[in-house]
Amino acid sequence: MVSLTMNRETRNGAAGQRAEKHGTERPDRETGKPGPEQKGAVMKYPSAVILTEVGLRDGLQNECTSVSTDQKFELLGDILDAGFKAVEIGSFVRADRVPQMADSGELFKRAAALNRDDVDFRALVPNYRGLENALASGCRSVKIGVSASAAHNLRNYNRTPEESIAAFEKSFALAAEAGIQVIGTVQMAFGSPWDGEIPAEKILSIVEIYKQYGIRKVGLGDTASMANPRSTYAICSTLLDRYPDIHFKLHLHTARGLGLPNVMAAMEAGITEFDSSFAGLGGCPFVPEAAGNISTEDLLNMLNELGVETGIDMEKVLEIGRKAEQLVGHPGRSAVLRAGTSQDLVRRVSAK
Repeated sequence: MVSLTMNRETRNGAAGQRAEKHGTERPDRETGKPGPEQKGAVMKYPSAVILTEVGLRDGLQNECTSVSTDQKFELLGDILDAGFKAVEIGSFVRADRVPQMADSGELFKRAAALNRDDVDFRALVPNYRGLENALASGCRSVKIGVSASAAHNLRNYNRTPEESIAAFEKSFALAAEAGIQVIGTVQMAFGSPWDGEIPAEKILSIVEIYKQYGIRKVGLGDTASMANPRSTYAICSTLLDRYPDIHFKLHLHTARGLGLPNVMAAMEAGITEFDSSFAGLGGCPFVPEAAGNISTEDLLNMLNELGVETGIDMEKVLEIGRKAEQLVGHPGRSAVLRAGTSQDLVRRVSAK
């Protein structure tokens, strides 16, 4: 079996899986630091997590309004300025199926010219040809995945899960030869509108195949927004216990309002990396009623309230969300973009 490049976070030893948890005390509304009267309420979460901004790919892929390459590149600059070290820029898919991603190659070439070795610029690639196109554009980090739902895999990749898995070896060999990072993904890990509940054995079997090919970073997707805190905690705990040498990350949707509670359950289990999208834009175009990525603004606000470090600037994130809404011409699904943070509320009331 081939051995693939380890992910940047593992190489640098930053925010690794099963990071040491700490008692998170609710911060003071004005200072952001725990107050003496708040010492009693303690919950166990990681001291720091990694956030991956996926708005440029997953947030824009469903939009009817065309966002130009120049506008996307400007958003990318804002995202980097806010402090993100992992950004999903685009996907190398058929332009007739996802026209918003037709310029992913150009966007990756521009990103490569920034010489930001400290940032993980990622792309979704559905097959071998997509991987070839990604490599030709200077992409050094790709997501290759399969759905745990047979019906979804056919709609998304025009293949059965077994056919997708059979095609993995050729793609993994090319990625290993190029020395790039591969993130294996399991879509529909928390339920499917066609198949219902996904057996844990199905998820474990896909992860086992990834492990055999040397992949040490795996993403779990709540593609249909069917996860709940109990199932999230159970699946994440099972995988972390079974595969302590694999770094797991989550891509959660919140179409039914459970995105942030699921993040909390995942952190309790030991997950330390999450995807989110500016303004809460996006969702899978091949799944009914699946709109609703977790908004970056809401997720970052919750983590700040919990005292979990991210290294990301909240004010700059809010500016990005507002700009994204203007570009697509409609409001997103971010509560914090509408209401502001708790500290904003305190300042508004104090100013009256």
